[in-house]
Amino acid sequence: MIKPKESIKDLVPYVPGKPVEELERELGIKGSVKLASNENPLGTSPLALSAIKESVSNINRYPDGDSFYLKHKIAEKLGVKKENIILGNGSNEVIEIVARTYLTPDDEAIYANHAFIVYPIVTQSIGAKAVISPMKDLTHDLNDIYSKITDKTKIIFIANPNNPTGTIVKKNELRQFLKDVPQNVIVLMDEAYFEYVDDTDYPDTLEYHDIREGLITVRTFSKIYGLAGLRVGYGIASEKIVSYLNRVREPFNVNSLAQTAALAALDDDLHVQKSKELNSSEMRYLEDELSGIGLQFTKSYTNFILVNLKKDPTEIYNKLLNKGVITRPVGGYGLKTHLRVSVGLHAENKRFVDSLRKIVG
Repeated sequence: MIKPKESIKDLVPYVPGKPVEELERELGIKGSVKLASNENPLGTSPLALSAIKESVSNINRYPDGDSFYLKHKIAEKLGVKKENIILGNGSNEVIEIVARTYLTPDDEAIYANHAFIVYPIVTQSIGAKAVISPMKDLTHDLNDIYSKITDKTKIIFIANPNNPTGTIVKKNELRQFLKDVPQNVIVLMDEAYFEYVDDTDYPDTLEYHDIREGLITVRTFSKIYGLAGLRVGYGIASEKIVSYLNRVREPFNVNSLAQTAALAALDDDLHVQKSKELNSSEMRYLEDELSGIGLQFTKSYTNFILVNLKKDPTEIYNKLLNKGVITRPVGGYGLKTHLRVSVGLHAENKRFVDSLRKIVG
């Protein structure tokens, strides 16, 4: 048997939230609801859908390998240069490209113990050493992360807000941290849920790129723009870093429909606003109902909420499945007693709450 390299043998693959189709196929349940993958319950931007319909006849052609128009639109919207932007097949690919560009088996990467699971996957697949920082109150502890930096540290991964905890690192501490970290270390700020945050103390890291060249901001169209199925995300960094990342990036990595949809979605401010308003009101509903049931949860700045069941969640998760409600256990993130629940439409959230109340009594 041909063996893979040692770093791959023990790698645990990413397990996504159970699809609705799979649940209905397995249990014969119709009309189930999925609150497992932090998708936008309002769906895709209407402008994006219209643009897709108009361009679908051209899918016999390869996409623009440079994503020229999408880069220009992002640059215009965010006030950066297009040379500062790299596009990816989802923000996950941008993260992987960064790791493949800068990490070697002799390097170390630092990330938190309850951080996004893609960080350990890309680190281990390359064979680099993972340095794990324990969270404090389910929030990144920047002081601890800083204390773990060595001369072998190459990348620090920080999700802000963090998945799956929903917590944020705030402005002053992050700015000081970025100043203190040695300039030869890449700090990758994963901001997949950036658009959902409404806290004035939440940092927009695009304002901090003057502090250090090795800062990479990563965002996505999968969440608030509702384009998860098309896979398109982007990173913002110095021109030098982007030029290196593009040498590693696969050609035609963002398909033509994804580019077209993302381009139109950037103009759909109404859809973004409606999505934020729905998320805000339904988050309050979930918080009130969970408190009424007597369950603990973590204050979230995202479109999901982390619920602490104080025991192995498998039984409750399976009982919810049998009631046609898909949630997400997060034991793979080191949270052995928690469920992550996406914010859905009101009827979906009510179904979850009503089902949960019946299960826990």
